[in-house]
Amino acid sequence: MMKFRFRRQGTDPQREKIKQELFAFNKTVEHGFPHQPSALAFDPKLQLMAIGTKSGAIKVYGAPGVEFTGLHKDTTAVTQIHFLPGQGRLLSLLDDNTIHLWELVAGAPREVGGVKREGVVCLQEVSSYTLPGKPGIESCSATRVTVLLLLRSCDLLCIGTEGGGVYFLELPHLSLKDSQTLLQDQVTQSLPEDYRCGKSLGPVESLQEHPQQPGKILIGYSRGLVVLWDLSTRHAEQLFLGKQQLESLVWERSGNLFVSSHNDGGYSVWAVTNGDTYNHQAVSSTIPYGPFPCKAINKILWRTTQTGSPMLLYSGGMPRASYGDRHCLTIQQDKDHVTLDFTSRVIDFFTVHSIEHEQEFDEPSALVVLLEEELVAIDLQTPGWPSLPTPYLAPLHSSAITCSFHISSVPPKLWERLVNAGKAQQGRQHAHGLSSQAGSKTAQRKQGRVHEDGTVRFWDASGVALTPLYKLGTANVFHTDCDPSDDPQDPNDDPDMQQEEEWPPFRKVGCFDPYSDDPRLGIQKISLCKYSNKLVVAGTAGQVIVLGLSDERSDHLVDVSVVDLLQDREGFTWKGHDRLEPRLKPAPFPPGFQPLVLVQCLPPASVTAVALHAEWNLISFGTSHGFGLFDYHRRNAVLARCTLHPNDSLAMEGPLSRVKSLKKSLRQSFRRIRKSRVSGKKRTITTPTSKVQEANAALAEQEDVAPVQRRIEPRSADDSLSGVVRCLCFADTFLRDGTHHGPTLWAGTNSGSVYAYALEVPGVGSGRVCERGGAGEGSVCVEAVLGKEIQLMHRAPVVSICVLDGRGKPLPDPYEASQDLAIAPDMTNAHSVLIASEEQLKVFSLPKVSAKTKFKLTAHEGCRVRKVALVVFSSTAQEDYSEHTLVCLTNLGDMHLFNIPGLRPQVRYDCIRKEDISGIASCVFTKNGQGQTEEPPSALSSPILDTPLDSPLSCADLTLDSTGELTVEDVRDFLTTVDEAENNLKNIKEEEGRSTGILIN
Repeated sequence: MMKFRFRRQGTDPQREKIKQELFAFNKTVEHGFPHQPSALAFDPKLQLMAIGTKSGAIKVYGAPGVEFTGLHKDTTAVTQIHFLPGQGRLLSLLDDNTIHLWELVAGAPREVGGVKREGVVCLQEVSSYTLPGKPGIESCSATRVTVLLLLRSCDLLCIGTEGGGVYFLELPHLSLKDSQTLLQDQVTQSLPEDYRCGKSLGPVESLQEHPQQPGKILIGYSRGLVVLWDLSTRHAEQLFLGKQQLESLVWERSGNLFVSSHNDGGYSVWAVTNGDTYNHQAVSSTIPYGPFPCKAINKILWRTTQTGSPMLLYSGGMPRASYGDRHCLTIQQDKDHVTLDFTSRVIDFFTVHSIEHEQEFDEPSALVVLLEEELVAIDLQTPGWPSLPTPYLAPLHSSAITCSFHISSVPPKLWERLVNAGKAQQGRQHAHGLSSQAGSKTAQRKQGRVHEDGTVRFWDASGVALTPLYKLGTANVFHTDCDPSDDPQDPNDDPDMQQEEEWPPFRKVGCFDPYSDDPRLGIQKISLCKYSNKLVVAGTAGQVIVLGLSDERSDHLVDVSVVDLLQDREGFTWKGHDRLEPRLKPAPFPPGFQPLVLVQCLPPASVTAVALHAEWNLISFGTSHGFGLFDYHRRNAVLARCTLHPNDSLAMEGPLSRVKSLKKSLRQSFRRIRKSRVSGKKRTITTPTSKVQEANAALAEQEDVAPVQRRIEPRSADDSLSGVVRCLCFADTFLRDGTHHGPTLWAGTNSGSVYAYALEVPGVGSGRVCERGGAGEGSVCVEAVLGKEIQLMHRAPVVSICVLDGRGKPLPDPYEASQDLAIAPDMTNAHSVLIASEEQLKVFSLPKVSAKTKFKLTAHEGCRVRKVALVVFSSTAQEDYSEHTLVCLTNLGDMHLFNIPGLRPQVRYDCIRKEDISGIASCVFTKNGQGQTEEPPSALSSPILDTPLDSPLSCADLTLDSTGELTVEDVRDFLTTVDEAENNLKNIKEEEGRSTGILIN
């Protein structure tokens, strides 16, 4: 006996080995658009693009799936990036005035499974340099770098500074060549006396190398002076005496002309001649959007074409008074003039054009514009200059993200139909798009994201690049302030082809739109059955839409059903927003997911939970007032259950209400503080029966609490929003007795209540599979009978409910067992239900609903459970070995893994920064050990839940069985004992020896 107990307290070497083979934690890839981009560069030889961010990150992109990331040691903004063409190197300039050289380096070869493979290529910093300043107070500002120019020979870097000096660094060693340094005084001596006037030339704004004569560079100063400098002879070959503040310079390909842009919104064309040293007058000067004051043209490009008319591209220049707040880029060629109007600030842009020296013309083929929130590509070879769909870097947050949903192992047929629906949406643009291969169909994964504007966007998540597949809109189901066109596929509605009869000729470009026409359209919850192609989306105004996949366009009227969750309960008045008005006539729906039925919850509060069981044709939905069950096959409501407490006043105000009382919030906070100071031994817990009160009080008096364990405060039943439904679950299990199983519905609320309903579904019973369309089936309706009602005594919000079969494994998804797509569940042994609240995990046996095991996470860590998922982890050593594991993410950003049904801790790792609240709230787990979380600027809306202070009170889980009466023994089973608390701590200490984690990608 002593030997057995000693081995139980130690670590099991065999188990430790299995855990090493099962669990590992790696951050593998980042999807989406970089946060706060600040610099852009392009390597035309290697076809690489680089983006720098304000946090000091550099991301290099090649073909779809080729991405490299480098991080500077300091989180300082990257202001400029320049490639060394064809070398796999790049230079970065930071806001702290340091210059860094990066290189793509291949790692050492490695052997995987007996096969020798090449090393992993990564972006590494090779060296850095800081320009030294002269002694004096203004030394820092005088040598502050303003612009970099890399000569075509790639052996010399020219550096312009705020003090007007130009310095030269030798590459790749980043060593300063003092002999080449050009100070402003040397240039000033060459100027005419009348131009000097004792004024400084200002900072160096632009440096450009002569396109035909290497070693000659244009130096542009802020005051307007432009100098053509010969590096070999070290003298000014020609001076262009501009008088308007300079912004940028660009050469014409032949080198006979260059263009300067200015802060008055104009640009000038200058001729380069061999005769005169001084050039006082430009060939032409134009203010395209004058004559009224205009904003500066920040950057300008001049590209030659075979047609003879050059193409001019520039950012800015808008009239200050009327369009000063617009973010624009203009394209001009002969009589064609388009002003691209973006919804976010222009950071930088470049053109894809011919770089061969023997070519006479630039012939630009595409324009790439980096904006603050997205990347836009424009086709410059097609008349009208339409937009190009980018193969990656699509902004996930084009509209505020409200919910995410992930599906793995997508059936090929569903994948093909979604791709075809997406191609039909892109229409004409798809022919000019940048093609990308989706990857192996056996590994296809799909990511669904729903947005505040009522759209659902489907993404190909099978590779590194997250590629948009299909976009579903729900706004056309309702009458809104901005109704969509009757014909979504009308080519005249293409924003790229619309040109309003106004000046400037604006054209809206890009998909980033942070504004929503109606916030009630926002989608909050989503559920998809990949086998039946049924989709359920639920929104902010209580709308629940069931959609089916169709390959053909359809014009039809959507069936509407109203479900009153209050059930005529008196004393409640809804003070929030109105419901969305459904269309009363047929509406057009393009190929893809098309609405079948609209279920409207009353009051129209935001939907907080949704569940779909396509095999039974049932959906369940919950709000802050209750939950309902709907049969979308027969178009009838089965169940409506109100979960409101008499004091749930905030639940009647809605998420869009602005009438919440600050005084009431403060009063509730002070009440919680006072409650936390009350002694637990003198406090009684309010329960439905006097027997339970007596049993709890007696056991609390007898129980001593371990000093290392925190007791969990029972939450008050009158807390606001206690009726919010947090989770819903369908399961085929034993609820009425231990011999007959059948369909059930489980619902968990914010106050720790769990409702279990036994369902009578026609064609589904103990051991029978549903067969729709059977004899007499249409005349029988689905019925729901309350079987169990469980109340967690600590009243913590229920985060997740999952039913486990006789082997302790989760039940398969709908259609998986009946279609032999998964191992059939064990229906011979007793089932159990796993209920995860914010404070503890607990397994109850079925059908008696008696506690089997529990783990109180809050008692040890003081944390709150935020996300729970059951995940299958496969062994890397044994192909046929896997384990079902409970993954738990807390509000501290760490992940805990537990085996099921024993709830024994396996591993624990830090995953997300605890300050990243939106990242924790948006985390999504897949069934095969992957996880995804959103990072800024993507945001996820979630209900704000009050969490009371911990206090030294004992807690209990109270099970209310509608078929029997509670006894003291029943309550004793649900109370935490000191031995259980010690076992929890002991289990964690035993598992903290290893530092491994989950593979997330």
